[in-house]
Amino acid sequence: MAETELRIAGIGISKDVISTVVSGAAGNVEGVASVGGNDTLASNLINVFTSRSLAPEKAVEAGVENGQLHLGVHLTVFYGYPFTKLASEVRLAVATAVNEQIGVSIASVDVYIDSLVFPKE
Repeated sequence: MAETELRIAGIGISKDVISTVVSGAAGNVEGVASVGGNDTLASNLINVFTSRSLAPEKAVEAGVENGQLHLGVHLTVFYGYPFTKLASEVRLAVATAVNEQIGVSIASVDVYIDSLVFPKE
């Protein structure tokens, strides 16, 4: 059975809680269509355009190493947003949200761009 709680900074935090904070922050970055297919409208668009989606439980990866949080976030992005700039903005948004809401030290935020959605013209 998969571990459902992380122990960090003397507390236990559900991976679902971490996923909610990370998904909310990343999903608000301009150019992100969805985080792991969590958004219904974006998921439907993604399914139409790419015939694939990512299960919500695989949208955000979280682990603790040496007392620090390591995160991975899987995204579908809109065409026209440079990947490196978008990834940087997602990292900043996620780090800020996790720091403000959870208050733990973050070692890394890895951004995975799994799908690309082209605008309909």
